[in-house]
Amino acid sequence: MNEGTEDGLNERAQLLLKALIENYIRDGQPVGSRTLSRDSGLSLSSATIRNVMADLEELGFVASPHTSAGRIPTDKGYRFFVDTLLKLKPLRHEEIEEIERRLGSDAVNGRSLVQTVSKTLSSVTHMAGLVTLPNPNYVALSQIEFIALSENRALAIMVMNNREVQNRVVQLDRYYSTEELRRAANYLNEAFAGRSLPEVRAQLVGQLQETRQHMDQLMQDAIEVAQKVFDTEPPGHVEYVIAGETNLMGFAELSNVDRLRRLFEAFNEKHDILKLLDSCLRADGIQIFIGQESGYRILDDISVVTAPYTLDNRVVGVLGIIGPTRMAYERVIPIVDLTAKLLGSALNARK
Repeated sequence: MNEGTEDGLNERAQLLLKALIENYIRDGQPVGSRTLSRDSGLSLSSATIRNVMADLEELGFVASPHTSAGRIPTDKGYRFFVDTLLKLKPLRHEEIEEIERRLGSDAVNGRSLVQTVSKTLSSVTHMAGLVTLPNPNYVALSQIEFIALSENRALAIMVMNNREVQNRVVQLDRYYSTEELRRAANYLNEAFAGRSLPEVRAQLVGQLQETRQHMDQLMQDAIEVAQKVFDTEPPGHVEYVIAGETNLMGFAELSNVDRLRRLFEAFNEKHDILKLLDSCLRADGIQIFIGQESGYRILDDISVVTAPYTLDNRVVGVLGIIGPTRMAYERVIPIVDLTAKLLGSALNARK
């Protein structure tokens, strides 16, 4: 091909590839030259179109199924389409209202809200929706109280983000009376309320490095108790909620029973998908993994579209859609992007 892009595609080839992929996404059937002649808007003979298709196949953008004279996109073809040819469609007003209405429900905690969002993504796209739980490192401490237990133990009751309650039993170095624990809680609430757990840990380390003579007994007691509560880092992996997995059974290319079984096992075991989502947490903006790009064989016939959501302008989680590689990217990408923004707004409003 002459006068092409760095991928070897001139304008005519790009228009034909775009028409082919749009047809295949819509119908799920191999696309022949007659259909391309009709839908591409180009006045080309069938022979010319076949020649261009042969070039596209040689370059790895399309493939020929053994059972058809038509062609289908490859992962490389989809990637070029998404990066170069795709025009996103603005969401309809009723779609936006539906997402806003569902996320406006009175979920009592972060997990309930995450479950609502995953179901919303599934319902709106008719694919599988998944959302990671907010990273506990970026949950703010609202209040802490202690209850003395036997054998130098205490129950720490922490209210996070003004609504979620976490309980931890801690083993202390000595016996603390109820009054000592009350004074320690009062000091910690004054010093650390509203701060994230990493900030609390950092300040504790800093204060412990001060000389003992500059601390009164109350401060020493409070910091020693707090160190037992906050010295454990949360798990290093993310946790996610998924909804609508059975929607994938409706796509012909995913309907193979053995393939579906292995895919559902991957959803249940979570290892590969968690690694993929963890990488999305460290990336910026919309991330799209098409087929083999994910690096996990079980997702070879799958595309994953994700976006991060934020709390206090920090990325605390990621949400997305899992579907076939022939998903309607021009619609799915805006849905994922909008839902991530709305989830972040909902979390900030609930602080």
